[in-house]
This record gives sequence, C-alpha cells and structure tokens, in this order.
Amino acid sequence: MVAAPRIGFRRTGALLSALTVSMLVVVACSEPATDSGGETTGAAASDASSITLYTSEPQAKIDRIVAAFNEEHPDIDVAVFRAGTGDLNARIAAELETGAVDADVLLAADAGTFEGYKDQDLLLEYRPADVDALEPSVVDPEGFYVGTRIIPTVIAHNTGTVDTPPDSWRALTDPRWSGQIVMPNPDVSGAAAYNAAVWMLTPALGEDWIRALGANDVLVAESNGPASQAVADGSRPVGVVVDYLVRDLADQGSPVAVSYPSEGVPFVSQPAGIFRSTDNPDGAEAFVDFLVSERGQSIAVEQNYLPVRSDVGTPAGAPALADIALLEVPLEQVTAEQPRAVEVFKEAVTGQ
Repeated sequence: MVAAPRIGFRRTGALLSALTVSMLVVVACSEPATDSGGETTGAAASDASSITLYTSEPQAKIDRIVAAFNEEHPDIDVAVFRAGTGDLNARIAAELETGAVDADVLLAADAGTFEGYKDQDLLLEYRPADVDALEPSVVDPEGFYVGTRIIPTVIAHNTGTVDTPPDSWRALTDPRWSGQIVMPNPDVSGAAAYNAAVWMLTPALGEDWIRALGANDVLVAESNGPASQAVADGSRPVGVVVDYLVRDLADQGSPVAVSYPSEGVPFVSQPAGIFRSTDNPDGAEAFVDFLVSERGQSIAVEQNYLPVRSDVGTPAGAPALADIALLEVPLEQVTAEQPRAVEVFKEAVTGQ
C-alpha cells in the first residue's frame, strides 16, 4: 500500500491548486452504463467531417452538448458511444489488441484513466484555445487532457424518510444505517473507483472505514444513476453519489438532498482527451475547445455541474466551490492505490 499522504481541505479559491485529478465518475463519473453495454448515436465517424466520441456522460446531456456544438460546427458529425467507464476502458483495450482506438475523443470521469492512456502514448498533445480561462489544475501540465466539470461525491438522502441525515463518512458506519445505504460499483463507475482510492489514502478513513462500511449491508448499484434513483424512491434512503445527479432529481420533484461530509469530499473533473490515432484532429480539437468554452461551460452549469471556469456561475441550489471541503490526494498515489482499493471495497462491501 502506498504511504498515506497528508490530506487537507481547501476552499475553492485554492480549489484547483491540487486538482491534478479530475477525473470511466461518474459523476459521473458519474455515469450510468446502458444495459446493452453501450449505445451509439449520431453519424458513423468515417471521414474528415466526422468524429467519434466515447463518453460516460448521460445520454440526454451529451445529446444537448452535441446539438449545441453542431450549432457552431454544422459540418462536423459527432457519433457518440456512451457507457460506464469500465465498459469504455474494456472497449478501448479490445480495440488496441486488433489495431487503433476507434474513438477520436474520450470524455469520461477520472484523470487516472487519462494518465494511463498518456503513459501508453495514446493521447494527442493539445491545449484548448481558451485554456487561460480555466482553473489551472484541471489542465494536465503536459497538455494531454483537460477537466470539463467538477464532480464531488456526496451523501444523498431521501427527505421524506430521513429526518437527521448523516453528515460525515464516519457516520455511515453507524449501525442505524445498516441496510439503508446504496453506492455505485467501482468496477463500472470511474468516479467510484477513484473514490475508493481516495478513501483508502485518507488517514481519518482508510481500509478500516471501508470494512466498517461494508458491515452495514450496503447495496452496490451498477452506477451512480441507479444509486441516486434508489435514494429518490426510498428503497435505499441514503446514498453515496455524485452531487449533480441529486440536483437533477430534486429539479424533477424527487424528495432528495445532499450533505457534503465534514471530512471532505473526493471529486473528479471528467476530462476530455484526443486519441493520437484520430483521423480528424481538427474536428476533435474543435469539440474539446467547445466543452471548456464559455458556451460549453454554461451548458454544464445548466446541466447541474460545477464548472471549471469562473465566468459562467454555478447551478441553482449548489454551494459555492469555496464552501466545499475537498480531499486532496496526489494523483500518482491514487493511481497506484486504486486497484487494491477497489479489491478491498469489493471484498468488504460486496463479499467478492
């Protein structure tokens, strides 16, 4: 196990000084996978006027982004394949065994995923046109990927059944919450896998906390989407999920709210990167530029995400970034610890 780093909190004014992370969340990130293992929409990307996007972004949200992108770039068709991070990584690995990656752009949950692809020399070096407007630490120092939103993982609760919700990670190990908690599967959700490593490396939590949590009969849902739905319908009134999904559900009238745990929250930044094998680098670069542009980030805020630039506001009802305590763990330590953390989580929480 990697030695535990010093973990601290920071207010978002300092937010992105340590955000070498981002972020296949969630999220999503934060990102429910389709039952079929993936879904492709849009034109097939087979020529210089097309690109293929692999993403964990929820379908309706990525459809909105693509539509807005095409308002500015009507000549670039975007074919979208969406799935959970684990499925995306498996697809990319399979493609690499027989040739090159079919995607031009990857938009997914955690920076660790992108660091791995960078180490394999699979990513194109590119800095977005508007890079100076972004929070500096969502930008890979070497220029191979860039974060597109801040996605904290929080404790959600059903306001119709929970009067005094847990407000710390430690509180979730209280026997009163036995059989009441739902979490996403770190084998599917990139954000969940990243979170497991952050918790393992946080001195106040660590492996003992994960095992104590597992003793509380936690339900592991396929991804953040089903986990948040279980909170909304009350079948599991407490959930560990990405915050934007709770805002989405609240906007739809569901009785849900969030607590930002007192120990701090892990977070990802859903990076975007371009594969070196792209046949259309200009189109791919235009898409990444759009994601972090003022227009693209305004759409992110409309979709209940915390943005990576300061000139577009924040979602209604969301706390200011300066008011959120964030867990800081060096990305290289998260990357090294993540495989073991996922195994510990699976053993303790799912019994696998």
